Amino acid sequence: MKHILAVLLFVSALAPASAFAEIADSGVTGFTFKTTINLQSPPDTVYKQFLAIGTWWDSSHTYSGDAHNLSIEPKAMGCWCESLPNGGSVRHMEVLLVIPGKMLVLSGGLGPLQALATASTMKVAFSPEAAGTKVEVTYAVSGYLPAGLNTFAAPVNAVLTEQFTRFKSVVETGSATPRKQQP
Repeated sequence: MKHILAVLLFVSALAPASAFAEIADSGVTGFTFKTTINLQSPPDTVYKQFLAIGTWWDSSHTYSGDAHNLSIEPKAMGCWCESLPNGGSVRHMEVLLVIPGKMLVLSGGLGPLQALATASTMKVAFSPEAAGTKVEVTYAVSGYLPAGLNTFAAPVNAVLTEQFTRFKSVVETGSATPRKQQP
């Protein structure tokens, strides 16, 4: 457990900073990650790109080492799954609600949260705004961990901020690698 936490803390130090993501609340029994992303693309297009998770999720945050093994089945009881070698698989989250082009609600612990006594839900809402789409993501995690679940808040924030930065970049540029800001 200490090794996993150390790795998450290391990853969080490497993740890019973002003004659009935060831990909205945090305590010993859980935390809530929130982010809002404004994109210059229509909601249906942004929604479809979200479902193509293998094009924007970072391969280093998969069990197989290849994000192209990820898929989201957009239907109730559908799976955000990952194919593994030799017929293996991982169910990262279960799809609870699908309103195409408008909202997805998924349930499950990502990464090391999967093996803990937690309950987690992610809501992803897509709404038209100006010439594009506003995407609002809320990931709420609750449960029990002797050291307190708040110890996972910063690492989860860093990893999800990185993923949604990549998502924004894919929608806007076609590349998951965000462009570097000029000084």
